[in-house]
Amino acid sequence: MSKRNSQAAKTAARERLRIERERAAKRAKVRRQVIVAASAVAVLAAAGGIGYAVVQANKPGHWEEAKTATLVKPANSSGKNGTTVVVGKSTAKKTLEMYEDPRCPICSQFEQTVGPTVKSDLDAGKFKIQYIGATFLDNTMSGEGSKNALSALGAALDVSPEAFFEYKTAMYSAKWHPEETDDKFKSDAYLIKIADTVPALKGNAKFQKAVKDGTYDRWALEMSKVFDKSGVSGTPTLKMDGKTLTGSDGKNAPMTVADFNTALTAALKG
Repeated sequence: MSKRNSQAAKTAARERLRIERERAAKRAKVRRQVIVAASAVAVLAAAGGIGYAVVQANKPGHWEEAKTATLVKPANSSGKNGTTVVVGKSTAKKTLEMYEDPRCPICSQFEQTVGPTVKSDLDAGKFKIQYIGATFLDNTMSGEGSKNALSALGAALDVSPEAFFEYKTAMYSAKWHPEETDDKFKSDAYLIKIADTVPALKGNAKFQKAVKDGTYDRWALEMSKVFDKSGVSGTPTLKMDGKTLTGSDGKNAPMTVADFNTALTAALKG
């Protein structure tokens, strides 16, 4: 091979190497650009995810929104915001105020033990009952079952006072009342299942829609405010003519039929 051919071959080889290096450099540049772009997308996605999480965390919860929702008063209620709920014969001269929280286990015991006597006396016209519902256990135990159950009671009251009273009794029954720590009443399906044991509510489409839609959620919150302003500190609490009915201990609600009869007899004479 001549020197000239040899030099030309070397020059061609150097040119091919230069071109290959330029191509490799371009490919590396493209890869870096892709990596940077992907990283930017990942950062933006992460930022977007964080931003979404922050927005979601700061959105008011359902019950916060319910505070300013349109107030719907159940039929068969009266008073400011429809929070006066009275059942029984209108001719009854005395009114027994009954303060209860749907999740309250002691209320459940009271209803199961003394409830039938209360119902018998109510039907006999010895007194009317004014019901004041509480939801403080949702705060104490965390959850929303008390509020949700109270809202469902509003839907039952809209059907009739009798349906309301029967539904309340069913809620507190041994079969349906959950443990205090079990927020089972937060489930609309569970509340509707209980309601199906009440003839006037069984398969009642209007009632079921009101429960599912939360029609009386705002009303439940307004009722809860009445309890909070009452000065009553626990449930169940029974009052007549401003005086608290107590059992033999002189402090708590009467938890036996005998104690209830004794306390009621004294209250009716007062």
